[in-house]
Amino acid sequence: MSAPFKAYDVRGQIPGEINAPFAYRFAQAVKETLSPAAVVVGHDMRLDSPALAGALAQGLLDSGVDVLPVGQCGTEEVYFHTARSGADAGLMVTASHNPPDYNGIKMVLKGASAATPDNAFNPIEDVMRSGRDLATAASYAERGSLQPVCDRSAYIERLLEEVAGQQLKPLKIVCHAGNGCAGPIIDLLEKHLPFTFIKIDHEPDPRLPNGVPNPLLKEKRQKASQAVIDHGADLAIAWDGDFDRCFLYDHKGRFVEGYYLVGMIAKRMLEKHPGSTILYDPRLTWNTIDIVESMGGVAKPCRTGHAYFKQMMREENAVYGGEMSAHHYFRDFAYCDSGMLAWLDVVSELSATGAQLADVLEERIAAYPCSGEINFTVNDAKAAQERVAEHYQRANPQMETIDGLGMVFDDWRFNLRASNTEPLLRLNVETRADQELLDEKVKELSDLIQG
Repeated sequence: MSAPFKAYDVRGQIPGEINAPFAYRFAQAVKETLSPAAVVVGHDMRLDSPALAGALAQGLLDSGVDVLPVGQCGTEEVYFHTARSGADAGLMVTASHNPPDYNGIKMVLKGASAATPDNAFNPIEDVMRSGRDLATAASYAERGSLQPVCDRSAYIERLLEEVAGQQLKPLKIVCHAGNGCAGPIIDLLEKHLPFTFIKIDHEPDPRLPNGVPNPLLKEKRQKASQAVIDHGADLAIAWDGDFDRCFLYDHKGRFVEGYYLVGMIAKRMLEKHPGSTILYDPRLTWNTIDIVESMGGVAKPCRTGHAYFKQMMREENAVYGGEMSAHHYFRDFAYCDSGMLAWLDVVSELSATGAQLADVLEERIAAYPCSGEINFTVNDAKAAQERVAEHYQRANPQMETIDGLGMVFDDWRFNLRASNTEPLLRLNVETRADQELLDEKVKELSDLIQG
């Protein structure tokens, strides 16, 4: 039973680890541990997702819990409807960018607050592993009721609020949904926006005929990149399967490192909300800090991971938080991440400045060139980190320990963190306007890590 339970969600292979009986019992355990009165349920486009969502709904209904169905949707729609409806929890059946034979359950609590091991997943797993019979309809005064399907128009209205009153330029935009769930949202937004959308792999398709949508993989980028060039587009947007992450390409077809988008969106949010707090992830930092502080905002680091960001966004009342992995969090979206609001803020900023995305980015890349995340397969991650730390300690760097090993020098810095799930070390390096130094330090660190 333990295999599907990860730190902040449930993921496993179909049908061995996750199946309809698993989902039904998961729903029963949600009732027993959280005592919700109402729960939002949605699912992505995968072949088995509707059945798993149906089993979740049935388990909740049989346990006396009202169900607010969203149907096929993006994860952020479950966040939105959980917060808007006042439901006690939201459950999203998705495996996002995992292989085709995987699926899972993402979860938020009341107000779309983060579900963590302590407040949700560990107690739910304990109940599921107990082996005892869990209460069903006969044990409750009455069965839960199935509410009307959540109104998607309210979610679309929220997205459009992000650009309300803006003079948007009539941009030509390539949209690469990867046969995930983003396509129908673009169709609904299209009639309200002055953009020409060039749609590729647009329709949700449970067969995933073009493979799993995951633009972080370099081999998944060529189609969107080429489409920008072929159509003379201003930019391209791509999403993962449940579109809680969005990725951009400039008008030259070049993939944009998520790090630089964090700074760009932070600038836009501070223009709308002066003096606010912005959260950034500690892997790459200087560009974001520079932009935020120059705009009069407050920049604060947050440990990588959606649960950490959701929690700290609330604690700090931060207006925006961004991870270089393409998760972007917004105060006015229940402090949750949205793969739609992020690109709307980017095009809003481009419209306001009249600049090309490439021009904005080239200036920032020149000021703070970075390596992007480099993964190393290692036998002993801790030993490798200690080897690196010992090598550089004599230079008396500033130490950062919020997430992995961070060392900061006058003109360069790096972060080295171990994967929670794989025998990998993930390295990020940046410098102050010195590409040659960046190349030198990446090679130096690579040699140290690999022993």
